[in-house]
Amino acid sequence: MAIQGVRNWLSWIMVTPFAAWAGLRLSGFEPDWPWVPVVAFTPYAAGLAVVALGLACALRRWAAVAVALASVLAMAFAVLPRALPDDVPAARGPALRVLAVNLMVGKADTDALTALVGRTRPDVLALQELTPAALRRLEAAGLRRTLPHAVTRPLNGVGGSAVYARHPLEAGTAINLGGFGQARAWLAHPGGERIEIVSVHPCAPSRHGRQPCWQAGLEALPRAGGELRVLAGDFNATLDHLPMRDLLASGYRDAADVTGRGFQPTWPQSSAPLGVAIDHVLADRRMAVRDFAVLALPGTDHRPVLAELSLP
Repeated sequence: MAIQGVRNWLSWIMVTPFAAWAGLRLSGFEPDWPWVPVVAFTPYAAGLAVVALGLACALRRWAAVAVALASVLAMAFAVLPRALPDDVPAARGPALRVLAVNLMVGKADTDALTALVGRTRPDVLALQELTPAALRRLEAAGLRRTLPHAVTRPLNGVGGSAVYARHPLEAGTAINLGGFGQARAWLAHPGGERIEIVSVHPCAPSRHGRQPCWQAGLEALPRAGGELRVLAGDFNATLDHLPMRDLLASGYRDAADVTGRGFQPTWPQSSAPLGVAIDHVLADRRMAVRDFAVLALPGTDHRPVLAELSLP
């Protein structure tokens, strides 16, 4: 009896945390800190839930096995589609290449960024954490020779942002919440389309009390519908966060998810064992996502992301 009791206790100790995780993830409720940063690691939790299922099977605790299996299936439903390419709409319009880069308080290597722009040839570059000093370095490095049009909102600290483009831009009303600026601009594409571009960067929910600012920054982003829109940048959120799921439900598609590359981490850029995908390109669902890549850039903790889209 003692051995059976220990097995029963161990099985539930292993299974219960993942059952609670799966239940919260699939619910319409998102608790405050620390759940908001923790839920970003749901793909890793899904893997550990499989391990817990295997251990419960080995212990022959069948009630725990049933709960563990339900947890695994729930998490798989949430995360596995990111590894599977989706069908794309029959958009046969001109291409739009979008590159998004977080400059880490302006510390990124701006010469390397200019070279990256030259290699990847984006039509649009969305920058976050753009400082006045970084702006001066980018201008001196010749970024305007490749992307001559710009709407820039540089700030000291983490709140600056910008949109650069190959085609004419009209400045939109920036989103400013909690010291984080999100530049907006209207792109006049030579194909005849008018597209709103938003350089996304809400507050980071890195400590207690930051969730309201983070949530408000995501909720302030324009919903899909009407004019074509592309949201690109550091969302400080993964596809496991409720505000991101709400944003996608309005009519956007995540380029990484569409191409089956949704598990590729974008932060941190270092060799840390656990990375998360918080940098995204969201495109209006009427656009086709043709390609997506996670790149590298010296001097910043985020990996740049590049999406190739086709307009309707």
